[in-house]
Amino acid sequence: MRLRDTGYSAEEIKEMVSKYMIETYERFGFIAERGDGMYLYDEKDIPYLDFYAGVAVNSSGNCNKAVVKAVQEQAAQLMQTFNYPYTIPQALLARKICTTIGMDKIFYQNTGTEANEAMIKMARKYGIEKYGPSRYHIVTAAHSFHGRTFGSMSATGQPDNACQQGFGPMEKGFSYAKFNDLQSFKDACTEDTIAIMIEPVQGEGGVYPATKEFMTGLRRFCDEKGMLLLLDEVQSGWGRTGAVMSYMNYGIKPDIVSMAKALGGGMPIGAICATEEVAKAFTAGSHGSTFGGHPVCCAAALAEIDELMRRDLPGNARKVGEYFMEKLRAEVPYVKEVRGQGLFVGVEFQGSVDAHEVKHQCFEKRLLITSIGSSVIRMVPPLIVTKAQCDQAVKIIKEAVEACHVKKAETEAA
Repeated sequence: MRLRDTGYSAEEIKEMVSKYMIETYERFGFIAERGDGMYLYDEKDIPYLDFYAGVAVNSSGNCNKAVVKAVQEQAAQLMQTFNYPYTIPQALLARKICTTIGMDKIFYQNTGTEANEAMIKMARKYGIEKYGPSRYHIVTAAHSFHGRTFGSMSATGQPDNACQQGFGPMEKGFSYAKFNDLQSFKDACTEDTIAIMIEPVQGEGGVYPATKEFMTGLRRFCDEKGMLLLLDEVQSGWGRTGAVMSYMNYGIKPDIVSMAKALGGGMPIGAICATEEVAKAFTAGSHGSTFGGHPVCCAAALAEIDELMRRDLPGNARKVGEYFMEKLRAEVPYVKEVRGQGLFVGVEFQGSVDAHEVKHQCFEKRLLITSIGSSVIRMVPPLIVTKAQCDQAVKIIKEAVEACHVKKAETEAA
């Protein structure tokens, strides 16, 4: 839908949002009208270099032609039905995902938080049925983020974050340990612990990748104690970290893994994959979803995975991500640390630079990034990004940081 076809001005559209929508987002001051590859275009057809990709969603590029074609064709044939009849996109996608990532079974959801809810439910039911009614405790990581529904929100290790404040007590059955500290996780587990649940890369926590020692240690510890290893790959999955799934970078395999975001190529779809033994916990009536496995979303996901694999976009994420991080370290001033995995990249600044202000300065220069708190910016561009586009982004970020530093110095002097 284009603004010129509505009869409204840009300001009138913004006023409608202000009047009728419950706003919990900080808006950029433009209307995103169309997307193409590495760019979003506003209502004036001005391009913005997209280094957030719908927050790690549009991995094969904005409005990838193969994904768009799959959506159009499926929507014209069968848009929606419940999960009583078989549908072709569901079946083909199930085989594609399980064989590609080496898991046995899949259950479709609509979003990342729903996928994490399903993962928590499956682990708890498995533990209670196999070991007894008290075996449902799950240890997650401090500074983790798993979603905004109550189970995934309770699993999130950020009690001071706005996502948890004001909603009353969190669900019982969760405790938190220090990320990348194996002993902390061992100490947090009890005889009632059934699972450890972590993100291979903490995104909202500041872009911290897990170490190999930590991940392999968790896998061994879970095996020794008869516990499950649950991996939240909602943001890190499907090529983002330089491997198809981030756990492949560590040479391990989870008992359950969640996914969403990049899976649908821009369409809303989530899922969990599990080993055959653990998947048996979900029996008739124990879990369900009206829209889970939506034919159009499954068709889009099939096309997206084909694009990711055919073009080796995980490989591009690995090579270009290494290049991007080195350029950021070498050329951007006032940087405390650059960290990440593949094209999941965070830059932490020294106290003299406000990351939130850097984000807005970049927007003014037509580069789209996100910030985490006051000190970290995060970049998760489409995996089609080139080294030349990374050079352009680094140049803009450098200029934005320098402008922010000057502005702060002038404010302090005044």
